[in-house]
Amino acid sequence: MSNAKTSHHPDWQTKYQSMIATPAVAVAKIKPGERVFIGTGCAEPLQLVDALTKRAEELADVEIVHLLTFGKAPYAHEKLTQSFRVNSFFIAENVRSLIQEGLGDYTPIFLSDLPRLFDSGQLPIDVALIQVTPPDADGRCSLGVSVDIVRSAAENASLVIAQVNPNMPRTMGDSCLHVYDLDVLVPTDEPILEVPMAEITDETRQIAEYIAALIEDGSTLELGIGRIPHSLLGFLKDKKDLGIHTEMITDDIVELVRAGVINGSRKSLDRGKIVASFCLGTRKLYDFIDGNPMFSFHPTEYVNDPAIISQQNKMVAINTALEIDLTGQVCADSIGTRFFSGIGGQVDFNRGAARSPGGKAVIALPSTAQGGKVSRIVGRLSPGAGVVTTRGDVHYVVTEFGVAYLHGKSIQERTLAMISIAHPKFQAKLLREAVDDKYVSTELAEKENQIVVGPKELKTTYVTPVGTQITFRPIHPTDEPKMRSLFYALSQQTVYYRFMSMVKRIPRKQIRDFVFIDHRNEVAIVGTLPEAFGEEIIAVGRYWLDPKSNRAEVAFTVQDKWQKLGIGTFLFRYLIRIARRNGIRGFTAEVLAENKAMQRVFNKGNTRTKCNLSGGVYSYEMDFI
Repeated sequence: MSNAKTSHHPDWQTKYQSMIATPAVAVAKIKPGERVFIGTGCAEPLQLVDALTKRAEELADVEIVHLLTFGKAPYAHEKLTQSFRVNSFFIAENVRSLIQEGLGDYTPIFLSDLPRLFDSGQLPIDVALIQVTPPDADGRCSLGVSVDIVRSAAENASLVIAQVNPNMPRTMGDSCLHVYDLDVLVPTDEPILEVPMAEITDETRQIAEYIAALIEDGSTLELGIGRIPHSLLGFLKDKKDLGIHTEMITDDIVELVRAGVINGSRKSLDRGKIVASFCLGTRKLYDFIDGNPMFSFHPTEYVNDPAIISQQNKMVAINTALEIDLTGQVCADSIGTRFFSGIGGQVDFNRGAARSPGGKAVIALPSTAQGGKVSRIVGRLSPGAGVVTTRGDVHYVVTEFGVAYLHGKSIQERTLAMISIAHPKFQAKLLREAVDDKYVSTELAEKENQIVVGPKELKTTYVTPVGTQITFRPIHPTDEPKMRSLFYALSQQTVYYRFMSMVKRIPRKQIRDFVFIDHRNEVAIVGTLPEAFGEEIIAVGRYWLDPKSNRAEVAFTVQDKWQKLGIGTFLFRYLIRIARRNGIRGFTAEVLAENKAMQRVFNKGNTRTKCNLSGGVYSYEMDFI
């Protein structure tokens, strides 16, 4: 069973014979009332855990502390609560029911703070049960697939019992303990726990596609556990020079490394290295990381340090949530009063990425739960739900219905953004709640059924003759401030040409009516350029359908400094393509006689065109060919 790639002392059991014991003899050293730490994730020392549980009748008030574990937890049983008290820093499925029944404890804490809890003596560890590789020629044992808080727990425990397994991959980096830092060695030869990849759904695939669009070449990524990160990696195959600085890695990383997508060549720290603190995967991953110098495993106090994370250029942190309210408060560790998981590293990486040059902090979640019966985006968090990431810390929120950017936005802007990415069947209810709670203006009550996000298929790009790429997309309910900015950036002449009068101000209601459209009878496409914190609208084109004639009135505007670059012509032709697809016969338009530029656009529109001049205004009737 042992892995031939792993390098260890060939006769280590003879050399360290005095330290060797069986599982039963080793755990016999544990006394009632002690605090026992159990190793993390797939490195859980199963034989030691089984041996400890068998001593239940001899023990009382033993507190078992751990992070996420994936093996069986036989000690987490209602009948054994007088012997063992579970205290988890992150709740896994194997202890969840016990904790939710009030028979175990959960300690909410930032993962980056946990080592300090051990080091300071605030949470003293009596015994650490861990799993390591056999010692090498220099006596060093690798912690393998789980370094995280295991190293700190072992360094601070009064007694360290190590299950020594040749199947444990020897990971590189800051991942070793010397054999003489261990007290008891328990030789085993059994497979390391494996965790298969989560199933990809249509929802998580769509969420992943939206997240992938936020990731630039040269970014460094943090990926969590679950379907969304698993779905995301399939959309990164065309990216270049990605880096990894993350708590956890999974099997998905292997193919991206082999393809050269992940190479770490543009990382600010640990260039060329994949930095992680533990991994959850299968033998495929374990064989890949075994002795691989590209991987650098470090303890949590390094990997999760927000100050370290923030030093990476273009750091993208991707974490998940159970529920988010309309103002951006993120609940990630409980369902109401029922604790479900943990704080983990979400806040560490969210804050680190937010402070990274060009970084992005992303919270992702499906829009619904319970088979679509409940919305995960809510007016108010469920009673008892805890806030893991505050509304002030949230930047990007992604569901299968789009991306909302909240940082620096007002409550009304946040609310509309969150409603727009909620499941459509819950949007009207969310808007009513927002009006009732005074999150948004009461004037918006009339828009209850009009919060519609245009189809993503209408997104396209245009490159101007000077090389600037402009993104065109359907107008969004949250574009109201951007549309207001566009209007006030227009020259008086452009305003006159567009509105046929010298309009000095545009009523808020008119802009609101402009962004709240159905994307069927009314279509509006905006041209955008990226900004440091979002995007700027520089052009807009729109049509309104007259069902009686099956023609639509068309109009568009381009910001003055972007005129004469073909943007208007592109926008007009693109609106024709959309209208044709929707079965519309043609366009109509009213153009001032002095607006020669607009006339040229319409006259070259590849349509059958009729034009009449009356009172200084040309009336166009354009049928599609």
